[in-house]
Amino acid sequence: MILEKMDEFFDNRLEGYEDHQLNGIDSAKIFYPYTASQLPMTEGCNVLDLGCGTGLELNEYFKLNPLAVITGIDLANGMLRTLKAKFPDKQLTLINGSYFEVPFGENVYDAAVSVESLHHFTLEQKILLYKKLHDSLKEGGYFILTDYMAENDEEEKKNFLELSRLKKELGICDGEFYHYDTPLTRTHETEALCAGGFSKVEVLNKWQSTNILKAYK
Repeated sequence: MILEKMDEFFDNRLEGYEDHQLNGIDSAKIFYPYTASQLPMTEGCNVLDLGCGTGLELNEYFKLNPLAVITGIDLANGMLRTLKAKFPDKQLTLINGSYFEVPFGENVYDAAVSVESLHHFTLEQKILLYKKLHDSLKEGGYFILTDYMAENDEEEKKNFLELSRLKKELGICDGEFYHYDTPLTRTHETEALCAGGFSKVEVLNKWQSTNILKAYK
């Protein structure tokens, strides 16, 4: 197996990306609109999208709130170019970079969202990210996380061990992000959000392995 760097993986699959996301993932045609429906409906509200890709959740959200102000962050520049071309008339700021490194600011956003992006990282990495995310939200703000989660601890551990084995086998030790699914369990995801400072986390819905969590500042 060849491990690809995260940005290269997604840019190399740009042509068929939306078809795969919508038709290759169980219930995606349901959970993208559902996710959008959980975001603020106030005109001019500020929303941060982590790993925005080509904006499948934004397709749905702009139908509901066309005047929302969106900041999207993604490693894959090709994805961002596609997203920008789709919504030339929207208030959209796109940042090509890692959401682990890009500063979010403090008390900026009414809400944040991430869809099928965060299932590649460790508990420790997520805690640091969630602390930064928590601080970027205004009072009363919240984070909607729609993502693939492991069903149990054994599945979670197995994925991380396999990624470690592959990186060792391939001589990878550069600290870059490589595309390999290492989802946390819902329990561990919730623990990471709480450790990041969120006051409460609730499960909004679940379809197969995709969970939707709402974390309150």
